[in-house]
Amino acid sequence: MPQTFAAADAVELAVVERSGFVESRHAGIALVLAADGTIAQKLGDPSALILPRSSLKPLQALACLAAGAPLEGERLGLATASHSGTDRHVAVVRDILAAAQLGEDALACPPAWPGDTATRDEMVRELGRPQRIRMNCSGKHATMLLTAVVNGWDPSGYLSPEHPLQAHIRDVVERLVGEKVSATAIDGCGAPVYAITLFGLARAIHRIGNSSTSSPFALHRSAGAMVEAVRANPWTIDGPGRPDTVAIEQLGVFAKGGAEGVMVMVAPDGTTVALKMLDGSGRAATAVALRLLERHGALASADVDAAMTRLNLAVTGGGQDVGAIRPAF
Repeated sequence: MPQTFAAADAVELAVVERSGFVESRHAGIALVLAADGTIAQKLGDPSALILPRSSLKPLQALACLAAGAPLEGERLGLATASHSGTDRHVAVVRDILAAAQLGEDALACPPAWPGDTATRDEMVRELGRPQRIRMNCSGKHATMLLTAVVNGWDPSGYLSPEHPLQAHIRDVVERLVGEKVSATAIDGCGAPVYAITLFGLARAIHRIGNSSTSSPFALHRSAGAMVEAVRANPWTIDGPGRPDTVAIEQLGVFAKGGAEGVMVMVAPDGTTVALKMLDGSGRAATAVALRLLERHGALASADVDAAMTRLNLAVTGGGQDVGAIRPAF
């Protein structure tokens, strides 16, 4: 199987500073596409292969829409989400399952505790257990099940790469990224995830983020509706106070982080960033993406500064802020 990019392909994207001392460094690759789709900046080698992880979810959700999944508004936002498992998130996932006339037992994602601390604490107090519907990918899985049902495909085994649903998703992914998938792996939730270049991921997200609901092309109309749904319901895609939700709420971007330090982001003017951290840490990914959009004039500095204060970027010592995680450029 092809491997992810090597250290020689990467450049320094962020540092961790403690009391004026650079304690850690995050290398990676990043690509900025201008609103017209041309390359505005390359950091490292964007032709390197990556696994997009949850940053692939907008493409997977769009493939489900293209196959007839009847989703809009909050449901459509949840289809793209790595949600924090709050009761509000779970209620929408249950709505999607109800539309498919399926129960929670149809979900094939693994049981998990919610990412939201308050919700998890409440479950622990009530002697609850990890649940599939609380898993951060349950919205994606419910959407896949609904898509299978509306197409008459057997919902059992819906995660197999050979299932008609996954074959359809792979086809749409390849159309959007403009290249063939180099390898198929299994994501943490059990669904297939595809090895593509960072450039391919950036191109696909740029196409999605610049689509319009008035486009003459059905796929672009669906993409436009999906982006509008996420921007109108930023809580769906992540959760209260979490990075993707903060960036969308504060700056109107379309943002989707992925495990192992992947991030994609589209500014309101269409400028697009895709990045991947070599060490797999995502703690600096949102900050780096925002600063790159700011550098290219897509976001105002004051607005980015304000959003940064809501991200968990402080380095503490003795209960006091003594430094910060910050972009290296």
